[in-house]
Amino acid sequence: MEHPARPRLVSLKGDAAFRRLRRARGARGRYLNLRWRPLKEPEVRVGIVVSRKVGKAVVRNRIKRRVREILRRTHLPPSEIMIIAKPEAAEADYAGLARDLYHLIRKSGLGG
Repeated sequence: MEHPARPRLVSLKGDAAFRRLRRARGARGRYLNLRWRPLKEPEVRVGIVVSRKVGKAVVRNRIKRRVREILRRTHLPPSEIMIIAKPEAAEADYAGLARDLYHLIRKSGLGG
């Protein structure tokens, strides 16, 4: 049995893409903010923004890895997505980030 084609997870590149998403629809959560816009190409472009306010490099990279893994396990429609970590994300565990992100995806209208 063949699985339906799942959009590829691609890194969002370029300043213009991030600027475009600043005006896109979105939602705010406890640890993360989400902005997104639909795409016609069969891929999901993701940009994860974690500023120095969140913590040192080790903490920022851990948050990025966790968010990327949560997105990889989530079925999303073709879109451009920007996820911005709040300073509170430094204390969040994987399950907390996952709960927050799933809530944002539903709240923003991105997924069911």
